[in-house]
Amino acid sequence: MRAYRYLTGPDDKSFCHRVTAALNKGWELYGAPTLTFDPTQNRVVCGQAIVKTVDGVDYDPEMSLSEL
Repeated sequence: MRAYRYLTGPDDKSFCHRVTAALNKGWELYGAPTLTFDPTQNRVVCGQAIVKTVDGVDYDPEMSLSEL
């Protein structure tokens, strides 16, 4: 199965740690990161798509992708 996630969060070290944790669990970066400005919160928000191939697992829309 090929899984896809899109991580988002404020442009700070916690976002980088979330991406790093995913990479260390076998996820791979998919495309370039994105940035946008949230004027309500007065902060920059990051986004990064990640993908992972998981052998022996069939996709189920009820599964928690973050636990793969």
